[in-house]
Amino acid sequence: MQNPAVEMESVHYFYKYVSGAVLSRPAWFFDVKQQGEGLQDVGVHLVDLAQWQCFPNRTINYKTDIKFNNAKRWPSEITQSQFKAITKLDGFPEFLRKNVIKDTILQVYANGTVNYKLFGVNMKLTAKWAYSAPPGSADSHYSLLHGTKADLVIHQGVEEKYQPALYIKPLKNDAAYEKLLMKKLKIIQAKYTGVELKKDAGGWEVIVPEKYKDGHEAHFGRVTEKYLGYLRNGNIPKWEVPNMIAKYYTTTTALALAIKSK
Repeated sequence: MQNPAVEMESVHYFYKYVSGAVLSRPAWFFDVKQQGEGLQDVGVHLVDLAQWQCFPNRTINYKTDIKFNNAKRWPSEITQSQFKAITKLDGFPEFLRKNVIKDTILQVYANGTVNYKLFGVNMKLTAKWAYSAPPGSADSHYSLLHGTKADLVIHQGVEEKYQPALYIKPLKNDAAYEKLLMKKLKIIQAKYTGVELKKDAGGWEVIVPEKYKDGHEAHFGRVTEKYLGYLRNGNIPKWEVPNMIAKYYTTTTALALAIKSK
């Protein structure tokens, strides 16, 4: 599918600094039989986002509501010196030898993409892993949702100082659309005070106050709190279990398709 309605891409890096030191990873992290491949690892979050953003609170039947177009996978190549920098090991262990080419390059199938339809909406989700991030950057997320009146885009590049930013790109950037947008903004502001819009050449950037920008740890804490509330009150949403099944059906079927199509 050349022009899907929804596109999401996440890029992660093996080599990272955490608390001023290089993050040390175990050798098995580079074995997809143990760690999982890209789309079946961090890519699960992309499927989660696609389901949640596009069809919130809607129950998904994985047998009838998901149709696959295609999928593919490809390796990241890690040199022996890069491997040592991350694992502190002098060489590749025996269980990784089958994935080594030219004696010094480890192929890790950490990249994958899937094109599929959810409720008839075409989606393209991609997960990538590279060795290290450009200076000043880190793991990144890109998202593009094509709407009937505008596109919603999340960029996290140089212009954004590698921080995620949300843009509204109207298909028809006229006074009527701006009036409608400002009306909807007031609804958002009633719930999230301080959210504003900054006009640019292509539309608007959504300015989100720092108080709403949760880090990973804070976000995971909120998710855990929500789950424990469901568990305590016995009111888990009806869509939770079937949508979880649909999520993992999407990623595992994508891998099967990618392997088959190679």
